[in-house]
Amino acid sequence: MDLTTKEYSEDESLWGGAKQPFKVTYGKMMMWFFIVSDALTFSGFLVAYSFSRFKNIDSWPIADEVFNHFPFLHGVDAPMYYVALMTFILIFSSVTMVLAVDAGHHMKQSKVAFYMLLTIIGGAIFVGSQAWEWKNFIKGEYGALETKGGQILQFINTDDKRVSLEDFASKLSTDRTTHKNSNGLWFRSEPTLSEITLSEVKDGFEKNKNLLIRTEKINSLGMKTILTRDESLAKIESATGIVQGANLIHNEYGNRLFADFFFFITGFHGFHVFSGVVINIIIFFNVLMGTYEKRGHYEMVEKVGLYWHFVDLVWVFVFTFFYLV
Repeated sequence: MDLTTKEYSEDESLWGGAKQPFKVTYGKMMMWFFIVSDALTFSGFLVAYSFSRFKNIDSWPIADEVFNHFPFLHGVDAPMYYVALMTFILIFSSVTMVLAVDAGHHMKQSKVAFYMLLTIIGGAIFVGSQAWEWKNFIKGEYGALETKGGQILQFINTDDKRVSLEDFASKLSTDRTTHKNSNGLWFRSEPTLSEITLSEVKDGFEKNKNLLIRTEKINSLGMKTILTRDESLAKIESATGIVQGANLIHNEYGNRLFADFFFFITGFHGFHVFSGVVINIIIFFNVLMGTYEKRGHYEMVEKVGLYWHFVDLVWVFVFTFFYLV
């Protein structure tokens, strides 16, 4: 064999598929490629969130005031408690996934199935908890007024506690009804009218002298600015509408960009967790049927474990950016 043939043989052994990069299989390598690309996507979202928050730092909602609900404890101020519980459950599911992968390395089918089941339960609880959190965020609790410029006006009492619009709004008679497309203009309709009108809120505020307005502007102490009674009476005249809860257009908690990023980023992450739960369920049934025992390895469990750990790690960053910082 001449030199040219020898060089070709060495070249073929290196690049012809005989060697595995980093000594991992093709499936693991592709999973790592996906994780890296998805990490860049989440990084872009969080960077955009950071820039928007920095630009509107004086009107950004305070997380402790927004996420202060806990299931079955209505009216109890529990800032960040439920979010912390959600985070613990998701991280714990990552621990059970590690145990499932380790059991797979030792070819212990029953233990793999058991830890996979715990991982599925943890992921399902997290997705359900996130849906519950969305419901409270969208519904709101106290309500607020919005000015023509988009500024949010909240109401507090003399103890600096939030007051719901329903607690002080007057009951004024009105003939205003919701327009339906069956009433003349078939191509026009409108959302259901609020049970409280702007006039009722203004009238009730003027009659209740113990109420003050708190704006979305954050002062040097890191608290929202509270107006005096005279300033509040003047400020309420600039209100143009009622805001209850949050959506992509209005946000009773403060800057509307906060709600936009919250829905998009947490929703995108929630979709990842939901997808992971579905995949884990499929893998779980394959484990029960002995699919991987027949193959002689549990590499598929390890690959889905990489994805699950990535989803958990991303939530740590989302939790830090949205709730802690």
